[in-house]
Amino acid sequence: MDLRQLQTLIAVADTGSFAGAASRMNLTPSAIGQQIQSLEGEFGASLFDRRTRPRRLTAKGEELVRAARTVVQTMTEAKLAIAGGRTAGLLKFGAIRTVSMRLVPDAFARMRSLYPDLSFQLTVGISESLMADVAAGHLDAALVAEHVGVPASLTWSPVLQEPLVIAAPPDQAFRSDTSLLKDLPFIRYLTDVPLARQIETELSGLSVVPKDIVVANTMPAVVGMVQAGLGVAIVPRIALLHIQPDSVHQRAFCDGAVSRRLGLVQRQVSSRSEVLAQLRDAFSAMARAHGVAAEPMPVLGAEHAP
Repeated sequence: MDLRQLQTLIAVADTGSFAGAASRMNLTPSAIGQQIQSLEGEFGASLFDRRTRPRRLTAKGEELVRAARTVVQTMTEAKLAIAGGRTAGLLKFGAIRTVSMRLVPDAFARMRSLYPDLSFQLTVGISESLMADVAAGHLDAALVAEHVGVPASLTWSPVLQEPLVIAAPPDQAFRSDTSLLKDLPFIRYLTDVPLARQIETELSGLSVVPKDIVVANTMPAVVGMVQAGLGVAIVPRIALLHIQPDSVHQRAFCDGAVSRRLGLVQRQVSSRSEVLAQLRDAFSAMARAHGVAAEPMPVLGAEHAP
């Protein structure tokens, strides 16, 4: 087994075919097939289900692909470090949408000052999908919600804890919390993510039935509706960092008793551990600056998942 074979394995897994892998690797499909057969012979197991199109990894194949991604990335980064003596390459990072508009760009800017030869790839998505991408080796790390199960191969460490706030048009600031939620049109964040479920749970416990005027599946859209004066919403404070402060009135929801935590998830063994430690520090510093720092706690694995 050599590095080229592992790169070929990854190419077949990514493209779903020998032909696609051949195009990526600049080889013939038959050469790709020979390399896969060689790996299967070495490990004594089938790596792909050849009955499916596109080709689907077997359980053993998925294990080997995860390991192969780590090995290939480690070797690539080692070559760059030896050649230039500096941390370089591509950091593949994922984040949920609410932190991708302000905190992540700020963190990347800080990282560039520390690692000028480092480049970044950002994937914005929901916590469950991002965590799966980290586990599969598609991402180096991601900033995700706490109450998503953490697989045994990953760790999750908190970087911020933010309160949920009531966001309302500025001319409605005189109203009480109950009046805002009961009497004004409500802009509901409705999508299958932990934050939306958390908001729905908290609302149901208040014995207040808001009057929906708009249902939106992205938090920036919810905030935009509030800015346009359409109604009131419940949002995480971080969703308001990128807007003009006087464009929305905000106050703590349930006197600040309701919050959510976000943390950095990464693989237990990562070739990017040094860079990710610096990135975690950057997020933590910005969280402290915005008053949403998380309390220190042990790093969590699957056995501690909520």
